[in-house]
Amino acid sequence: MTASRAEGPEPTRLITNPDAAAQLLRAGRLVAFGTETVYGLGADATNAEAVAGIYQAKGRPSFNPLICHFASAEAAFQHVRPNSMAEKLAEQFWPGPLTLVLPRRASSLVSQLAGAGLPTLAVRVPAHPIAHEMLRLADLPIAAPSANRSGRISPTSATHVLAELGGRIAAVLESGSCAVGLESTVLDLSGPTPTLLRPGFITHEMLEARIGALGTAAPGNALLAPGMLASHYAPSLPVRLNATAPMPDEAFLAFGPAPAGGLMFQLSETRNLTEAAANLFQALHWLDEHATLRGFTAIAAAPIPGTGLGIAINDRLSRAAAPRG
Repeated sequence: MTASRAEGPEPTRLITNPDAAAQLLRAGRLVAFGTETVYGLGADATNAEAVAGIYQAKGRPSFNPLICHFASAEAAFQHVRPNSMAEKLAEQFWPGPLTLVLPRRASSLVSQLAGAGLPTLAVRVPAHPIAHEMLRLADLPIAAPSANRSGRISPTSATHVLAELGGRIAAVLESGSCAVGLESTVLDLSGPTPTLLRPGFITHEMLEARIGALGTAAPGNALLAPGMLASHYAPSLPVRLNATAPMPDEAFLAFGPAPAGGLMFQLSETRNLTEAAANLFQALHWLDEHATLRGFTAIAAAPIPGTGLGIAINDRLSRAAAPRG
């Protein structure tokens, strides 16, 4: 058995040294690390066996490609062909919670498995200082989807990762909590029209202000980026959307004023979308655990405004509520 396999015999370690994490990654091991968005499950993107370990640990469909993380735009652009829009966006939003999908360079050593065999790669430069230092020390493209089992709630703390993947990966790099709490915005720049594939903290309006009008991914298009499966970010309990109040058997995901009593997690009492985004996955984890223990059979989610960051929150909630395949 090689070192990169997720079923390694030793328990998952919680580590605090970015250099130790970088050494494990260079050795083909799986290491979870925090970013400003969520915790990612990292592997050397040039090592196909290490990348396969990600799919194995997560139970992830192989047709859903992985984002490759880099310490700088210069490092990322060695593996993809940037256009002028990519360069403008990188200048303004990198490091930060923006992923760009661009044509893959023929010279890139990123494994085909990491890109799901597509002629494009999804690349990002995270802003979290611990992640940045780890990436700098590893000096490799690091493929890293969210550090949870596929289809489950994305993790925003080391505790979440250990609960989901303990015993399946080599280590978790303690990075504190995630400031944004939502996966990165994903923008496809590989075609003639820039196309928003996944909304996030970098909003549609912010992107258009920099590069002009965007398109939207058509239903049924090939998966070009992570997080585009219909049922995703799902707790074990069913989720009912746009609920003004919970039914007797439902826990409540609140946003703003909420009815008293019952089991509730408040995303933002003041209806602040940034606060709600940062709390979303923590809320779903907490409600899923506590609602099940107390005999509730579902989660009711309050309406979220469909503007700005609310678009990304609603995107995650709709995936959480999607029928399970």
